[in-house]
Amino acid sequence: MSTADRLPGDPSSPWEREYGFSRVVAAGPFVLVGGMTASHENGVVIGETPYEQTVEILRKTRHELSRVGLGVADVIQNRVYVTDISRADEVGRAHGEVFAGHGPLMTMVQIAALIDPRMLVEIETVAFRSC
Repeated sequence: MSTADRLPGDPSSPWEREYGFSRVVAAGPFVLVGGMTASHENGVVIGETPYEQTVEILRKTRHELSRVGLGVADVIQNRVYVTDISRADEVGRAHGEVFAGHGPLMTMVQIAALIDPRMLVEIETVAFRSC
């Protein structure tokens, strides 16, 4: 018997099956949403700017959380990876539009690249489910 529930993405990532990962893992009171990008299941990246991509990522994140009965108020941490930290304000603005008033922890770091050069932002989320 598994100690954690694992869900594929809805829709799933083009890499989930090949790379062997789940989109959402619920372990006890914690629900983790794996690195989310603005890519669609067919590989199309939605949004050309960090702001647009962050809006799409957070839309997808809200959807994944809703599948386990949670929402943005349940998010306790976001880890944000960007390919150009000089555009952090765009990402921060989109994040603030969703999480204003909820105040999860947020870490933003610049990385060299993501799996697809069109991707500018990736976000990992940790939520807490009250028992």
